[in-house]
Amino acid sequence: MAQYLDLVFDIPAKTTFSYRRDEKGEAAVGKRAMAPFGKREVLGYIVGEGDDLPSGMDEGGIKQLRRVVDPEPLFDGRDISLAQWMADYYLCSLGQALSAMIPSGRRPGSYPSLPDDENEITAAALELSDEQQQALDAIIGIEENHKGTQRNTKDREGKERAAGAALPPMFYLYGITGSGKTEVFLRAAEHMLKAGKSVIYLVPEISLTHQTAEAIGKRFGTAAATLHSGMSGAARLTEWMRIKSGEVRIVVGPRSAVFAPVQNLGLIIIDEEHDGSYKSGNTPRYHARQVAMHRCSVEGALLVMGSATPSAEAWKLMNDGGIKREGNGLRRLDLSRRLSGGKPPEIKPVSLEHTEGCLTEELKEEIRKTAQMGRQTILFLNRRGFAYFYHCPSCGFELSCRHCSVSLTYHKSKGRAVCHYCGYSEVPPKACPQCGSLEAGFSGFGTEMIEEEVRRTFPELRVRRADADSTSKKGSLEETLALFRAGAVDILLGTQMVAKGLNFPGVRLVGVILADTGLHLPDFRAAERTFSLIVQVAGRAGRYFPDGKVIVQTLRPRDPVITRSCALDVAGFFDAELNQRQMLHFPPYSRLIRFTIRARDPLKADKAINRLASLAEGLIPAGGDVLGPAECPIGIIAGNHRRQLILRGSSMGALHGAARTLLERYEKGKDSAVYLEVDVDPVSLL
Repeated sequence: MAQYLDLVFDIPAKTTFSYRRDEKGEAAVGKRAMAPFGKREVLGYIVGEGDDLPSGMDEGGIKQLRRVVDPEPLFDGRDISLAQWMADYYLCSLGQALSAMIPSGRRPGSYPSLPDDENEITAAALELSDEQQQALDAIIGIEENHKGTQRNTKDREGKERAAGAALPPMFYLYGITGSGKTEVFLRAAEHMLKAGKSVIYLVPEISLTHQTAEAIGKRFGTAAATLHSGMSGAARLTEWMRIKSGEVRIVVGPRSAVFAPVQNLGLIIIDEEHDGSYKSGNTPRYHARQVAMHRCSVEGALLVMGSATPSAEAWKLMNDGGIKREGNGLRRLDLSRRLSGGKPPEIKPVSLEHTEGCLTEELKEEIRKTAQMGRQTILFLNRRGFAYFYHCPSCGFELSCRHCSVSLTYHKSKGRAVCHYCGYSEVPPKACPQCGSLEAGFSGFGTEMIEEEVRRTFPELRVRRADADSTSKKGSLEETLALFRAGAVDILLGTQMVAKGLNFPGVRLVGVILADTGLHLPDFRAAERTFSLIVQVAGRAGRYFPDGKVIVQTLRPRDPVITRSCALDVAGFFDAELNQRQMLHFPPYSRLIRFTIRARDPLKADKAINRLASLAEGLIPAGGDVLGPAECPIGIIAGNHRRQLILRGSSMGALHGAARTLLERYEKGKDSAVYLEVDVDPVSLL
């Protein structure tokens, strides 16, 4: 039994810390332990052990572990290797990477598993179309040759090994909304389970996890489990141990489920691959797609992604054969037809000019017509609250958050103006605080105002709202979606959570209240996000009937992003967008590493970012450059002043080298009152 143990902690320190074994002798690699760290007792991860005294230390200088938290190891060498890769790629510590991977619960708890109506894999309920069957055949390796014979997965693997292509290929299921991507994913998962392998099925939102988990639970029974941040730490730990033991062989969840410790991984599915929620907003700022690609390459698994609106990176890879993995690129599989009797909806852009209130006459008329047909409507606006902009026309005063450089949003239900970044709120003034004018007030509109106008205009219709405010109570979102699916609600209005991946048979009409919301944000991905969101929300209409209709209200009806999204012209949009990105040298034609400085004192923030910029001089690789230093587009959040510096280059390897040297130099003599965030491959520059 080894006497000394190496631990890492959820701190930026990129080193291990040595301790003596605990008194009970329970410590082992893969367990967590409480250890004295300075004046505190901190949770650490045991990553190594040995009998030799660590060099440079004497026996008396090594502290003893207080107690071991876990009766069984939670992670193994494979997990440590993955965490080490994350630490290297995302420029964080091994402890921070492990902390993102491992559930936080201290002891297992009870948690209802997925519905277990059937314990065996059931036969698929839906018959596949020709396109679906061809896509499935390509994924599982059953391809007909010219003589009509077939070869199976083992044949393919054997030929790839003979040709020196040991790594499996990647597939992208590209199809319009409602074309049956989910059924192809489930059939591919079923094939892997029958072959004795495990599957990870990633979805972008916790609200989607529930719907996908239900479908998977009905088909795969107790062989399936969910992992997501909405579960308690104890519940996640329970599922984690079930997965690790091999009891669970298919895991569904948002980005953190990519770390699930499944045995014999055969397939990772990334549904709605374009979605920004696959990127973590906290250290380590990993992207689930990047982690999935790494796991698949190391563990010899297949990677299958899918979306009606691929990310710019995926679109480029699909169409120019990028990511050459031992001769295998990202293979595109098309699904061009809607199933279930539906067809792509008629989409019409409508100008909001000269419109009083939130709803144009065209949208009101279509809502009435839809209700008379006994069908349902979804109204979408990516902004919650009642009104979002307080302005005085007399003196120009604007009501902003005291701690952030953003406007306060008026929430009528709370009677307060709220900051959506830090949570600060105040009672809105009755007159302009600066000049006393009574003409000052809120303008713009959010989901609360839309709800009020819809209820006033259509008092006979049943209306429900689904946004972060109305669904904060546990289970309320599931209840709202279940009522809508059952036909007990006529109009569902909400934010992004009603736009993604949800399937409602009764929906005829979708109204996008203001399509321009995020179009002109100072971020190079703004157009891509706006386009994807309009196409995705339009996809909720007419999935089972050929009469779906979408009204896109906009202040810029002739903007190319609006016109192309209304025409569902994905190829035309990406041709223009990628051409612009290439000219400006932005991803996918370059790679970025973003450094963000945060400090309470603006002078300290300025000093730190200028120091970082001066240290970066001479480190930039050939063909690379530095953007900044500059104030972030959102300059203050929660009282912290934000500054940024961006390294840009064509090769991530060269950028990594420059960034590591830069961080080493910055750490020497850094101001403890300043916090530095590092974001590799950022998806947002706000």
